Amino acid sequence: MDRQTISRLAHVHHPIAAPITDDSVARLLDRASAHTGTGRALDLGCGEGAWLVRLLTARPNWQAVGVDLDVAALTRARETAQALGVERRIGLHHTDAGEFKAAEPFDLVLNVGATHAFGGLLPTLAAAREHLAPGGLVLVGEGFWEREPSQAALDGLGAAREDFADLATTTDRVIADGWTPVYGYVSSPQEWDDYEFSWTGSLAAWALAHPEHPDAAAARAAADRHRTEWLHGYRGTFGFVTLLLRRTD
Repeated sequence: MDRQTISRLAHVHHPIAAPITDDSVARLLDRASAHTGTGRALDLGCGEGAWLVRLLTARPNWQAVGVDLDVAALTRARETAQALGVERRIGLHHTDAGEFKAAEPFDLVLNVGATHAFGGLLPTLAAAREHLAPGGLVLVGEGFWEREPSQAALDGLGAAREDFADLATTTDRVIADGWTPVYGYVSSPQEWDDYEFSWTGSLAAWALAHPEHPDAAAARAAADRHRTEWLHGYRGTFGFVTLLLRRTD
C-alpha cells in the first residue's frame, strides 16, 4: 500500500492533516483572511483541499488554488468543493508544488504540515515568497521539539535531531529569514492525541472492515506501527506550531 493511499484512509475522519481541531483551523483562517474582503489563496500541497474549502465557505469573495501530486486527493477535494457549493472558486492542479507557476500573486499562501515537500521550513518560505502579493500573508505549519528527543522519538518520526529545533529557535530562524510572525498557534497535547488516535484508528478500522482486500494486512500493520511509534516514541516530545507570517521588508 503506497503512502498516499495510507494517508488518505487515515485522514477520513480528520481531513486536516495536522494536529489541529476544526475550531482552531477556523480561527487561523479568520486571522489569515481578515486583512482583505476579496482575496486569492494558494495551498502548496493541498491534499484533499481541507483548508481551502473551509476558507472559501467562510469568505464568499475569495478564490483559491490548490496544488498536489495525489490525484485521488485532488478528486476528493473537487467532490468536497462541489458539495459545499464553492467549486467555481477553486482551481486544483496536479503538479509538483515546487514547479507550480501562477499568472497572478496571492494574498495568502498556505503550507501546513507539508514543508517536507520543499525540504524544510525555510525552503518552504522561499517558495511561498515567490507567489506572495505585496502585503500578503503566509500560513505555515511546522514541527518542533517540545523537549530533547530520545532515540525512540527520533526513530518513531524517522527524523534526525537537526531536522527540527525548539519553538524559540524555530521562530528565531523565521524572523532572521525576513518574516514577522503576526499570529501563531501551538497545537495542544489533546489535539495531538485526537489526531494520532484518529489517524491510526481510521486506518485500522478500514482494514477490519475490508478483511478480504489485498491491502488490508498492510493497512493494519501500518496503523499498528504508527501507533507504537507515537505512543512509545515521540508523544510529548514533538510539537506543532502554525505561524501566520508577513514579510518584514
